[in-house]
Amino acid sequence: MPQDTLNKYRRLSHVTYDCRYHLVWITKYRFKVIDDDIKLALKWSIKHTCDSKDIQIIEGAVGEEHVHLYLNIPPKYSISDVMKWIKGKSSEKLLKTFDKLRKKYWGQHLWARGYFVSTIGISDEMIKQYIQKHKNEEEQEYLAKWNKPQDKVRLPNSTDEVGW
Repeated sequence: MPQDTLNKYRRLSHVTYDCRYHLVWITKYRFKVIDDDIKLALKWSIKHTCDSKDIQIIEGAVGEEHVHLYLNIPPKYSISDVMKWIKGKSSEKLLKTFDKLRKKYWGQHLWARGYFVSTIGISDEMIKQYIQKHKNEEEQEYLAKWNKPQDKVRLPNSTDEVGW
């Protein structure tokens, strides 16, 4: 990958990753119920849930009826599971703590069903350049190993045969 972004990668025992996502969800019926006290409790609930799963919070914002999060999520977790944990735990905590929410959302559902998710990362063009660079390096290594002129050597599995 591009050298200037190597420090952004995170590591687990058998994987190096950069899985960043922008997540947005809203309160049920888009009621504007998130005041300053609820906002603080919500932020702590989200932080606690993310810390327990080694999910890095890069950025976040809480509005009166919606939440934006920019997260780096380990690849062992699905986005749907992460959203289930965050929305479920925060809803449970907030409904237990704040009577006004319990009265407004008597059905125990603080958040609307569904969410928005978008992946964040390097562009398609950067990936293509990276692959092309390594392909060229491998070709040069092959040529150097066999000490043959470049125009007379054709590597097995060239792009003509495979299509990529």
